[in-house]
Amino acid sequence: MGLRERKKTETRAALSAAALRLALEKGADNVRVDEIAEAANVSPRTYNNYFASREQAIVAGITATRALRVADELRARPADEPLVDSIVAAFAEQYREPPSEALALITSTPSLREAYLDSVSSMEPPIAEIVAARLGKDPLGAAVLAAAVSAAARIAVRRWVDVRPSGLVVVPAAPIEALLREAIGHLAPALT
Repeated sequence: MGLRERKKTETRAALSAAALRLALEKGADNVRVDEIAEAANVSPRTYNNYFASREQAIVAGITATRALRVADELRARPADEPLVDSIVAAFAEQYREPPSEALALITSTPSLREAYLDSVSSMEPPIAEIVAARLGKDPLGAAVLAAAVSAAARIAVRRWVDVRPSGLVVVPAAPIEALLREAIGHLAPALT
């Protein structure tokens, strides 16, 4: 990665970290774009080059590295392991810890939930790449399966993190891996 790309990555990370920190301190609806930009030492115009909304920036504070970690975990799994098992293990590794305050903020704020659900699609390209390599699928077929895996994982996480109207976050007794296995298991025939 060249210097320019590194600086862009660092700026995006600084903006998303500042957005998340401010949202946790003040509440998501009380954060302004100019405050996020100032906290990251950039101009509001620079901010707009990276994010279209404050919700995207706040959500990126949590999800920025998740897609990379899922892809790395998938690549590290044994090639002879059933793909559905590899996918469940890769996703489960990212959610093993109880939901954080940041995830509770996202799941309890409607505008952030929407941005969070949109961000899950960032996991699809690396999953599609691995599906294509392991199963010999064409790019379209791999992309469709990756989107289905992403949707199944999102549904499992939604069941794992139960946000009550009071704002209370309840984590069910079932471990996230069991919920992921159940949800992604419905895709097993297509992932063989």
